[in-house]
Amino acid sequence: MTEFDSKSFLQTLTTRPGVYRMLDQQGQILYVGKARNLKKRVASYFFTRPQTTKTMAMVAQIAAIEIVVTSSETEALLLECNLIKKHRPRYNVMLRDDKSFPYIQVSTRHPFPRFSFYRGTRKQAGKLFGPYPSAPAVRETLQALQKLFRIRPCEDTYFANRTRPCLQFQIQRCSAPCVGEIDKEAYAQDVQDAMQVLDGRNNELVADLVSRMESASQALEFERAARLRDRIQAVKGVQASQSMNSRGEGDIDIVSCAEQSGQFCVSLVFVRGGRNLGSVNFFPRAGLAEREGLLSSFIAQYYLSHDAPAEIIVDVALDEVDLLETSLSDHAKHPIRIRHKVRGQRVRWLAMARNNAEIGLRMKHASQASVAAQLQALAKTLGLAQSPARLECFDISHTMGEATVASCVVFGPEGPIKADYRRFNIEGVVAGDDYAALHQAITRRYTRIQSGEVPLPDVLFIDGGELQLAVARKVMGELAVSGVMLVGVAKGPDRRAGQEKLFVMEDSVTLTLPVDSVVLHLVQRIRDEAHRFAIAGHRQRRSKARQQSVLESISGLGPAKRRELLRQFGGIHGLKRASVADIEQVKGISRILAERIVLALN
Repeated sequence: MTEFDSKSFLQTLTTRPGVYRMLDQQGQILYVGKARNLKKRVASYFFTRPQTTKTMAMVAQIAAIEIVVTSSETEALLLECNLIKKHRPRYNVMLRDDKSFPYIQVSTRHPFPRFSFYRGTRKQAGKLFGPYPSAPAVRETLQALQKLFRIRPCEDTYFANRTRPCLQFQIQRCSAPCVGEIDKEAYAQDVQDAMQVLDGRNNELVADLVSRMESASQALEFERAARLRDRIQAVKGVQASQSMNSRGEGDIDIVSCAEQSGQFCVSLVFVRGGRNLGSVNFFPRAGLAEREGLLSSFIAQYYLSHDAPAEIIVDVALDEVDLLETSLSDHAKHPIRIRHKVRGQRVRWLAMARNNAEIGLRMKHASQASVAAQLQALAKTLGLAQSPARLECFDISHTMGEATVASCVVFGPEGPIKADYRRFNIEGVVAGDDYAALHQAITRRYTRIQSGEVPLPDVLFIDGGELQLAVARKVMGELAVSGVMLVGVAKGPDRRAGQEKLFVMEDSVTLTLPVDSVVLHLVQRIRDEAHRFAIAGHRQRRSKARQQSVLESISGLGPAKRRELLRQFGGIHGLKRASVADIEQVKGISRILAERIVLALN
């Protein structure tokens, strides 16, 4: 290996702000960093006080350094985060990419708005409340709002076609605006009250309800006054149950980090409108970072891809906090403060975040120890020389051959590696032919592995018996893939957990493990995860297909022609009964297109 000539490189290096990328002999990026002064920052790796062992190990691997000059340090921070996310360097702090957090969406454009679960872009129409740390937290809140304010839960299409109240009205979970059981003004007031609860303005709402109750009583509307009294009591009950409620605190995120044996856990607590909505834990990979540097990197990467509140509280003083505040404020288009010296309620929130991070890290270590023991036992059972580092499992899901989806899940020493999960929409095989579907999925997966997209697994599990295992073996032979142990996981005669049989292709043996075997528990966990992932993909694909008209899949048949066909024949059923000659008479429909339509519909 040629030694990197740092002196020559630094002689030509600029002092302007920018981003540097350190590369190894193979051209792989080791580390991405930003600097206000590139020359000074890069020189610190070679000519300053002794570095940590990890930093020294990285510097020893440097074969080249690439530089990108930016106009400001803020721009350098943004570029650094983008490059880390794209290249995932070995020595940078890396966050596991995860799905976005859920929100409660209010469809404010509808005359009778509904409150619903939402996950996705913040540009969606309507008003969003959140984020919430989990889907159950959103659903629990929605149920409470239904009980309190009887807001409709139904989809707009269902709402538009009701002729009489549904069961939700009968059990007093909806005021039935679909059939006129409540007028628009009264329903709008209920929606406004519910939004005040979501905003954390419970005290204002209670005062307003008391005023309305007194007005109703003075107007001798005693039934309405009684309903308002009950609602006041219910709102106060909700307020009392939220022990972390703090009036007027606004939107705050609390971030704390725990470290043990080189592993980190970052706990993020959400406070919205003074109400604690819960927390979520992250386990970032940190090649070189200390605790303070990791928190800085976490905040930069996380809030440049998620919405940031006006205030972020951390448990340590961060480096370059002014730069972080400026960059995040510019990105979010509103002022953001990062604080670590707090008082009152914020101290209790911060203590809770610290406790969550420490507990999360202990649970992570316990989980890793458990998985490591299971992998060692699996190696012994299968006769492997050492514990497998990577396990994969395939499963197939469909409904009578419709919308077939194959799943591939991946497990390692730390448990599921969800970033490497893959689904395959199966096309071009006979409906219900699981063997052909499995052949296609494994072929597509291992063709990508051969191209270097992901590492080769040590053990490949197939949900099925000897026939499914034979399909996997055939694919491996066709692709000339070796070094992977193939294991089939067949359900027992009663299809009950604990009766599974393992078919090991390499030794041509069948294993029946005890019910309390840690190996069996690991195999069941992987098999069940593959099954869950396949079913979820199948249901999504099936739902999408059933919502789409068959006419939309016909090449050359645009929206205008589809509307004209449906108008001419009175709907899809009339069109199905029409002949090619009849369809050909419609303006813009050629004979070839008419034949295509008849073939698709019949």
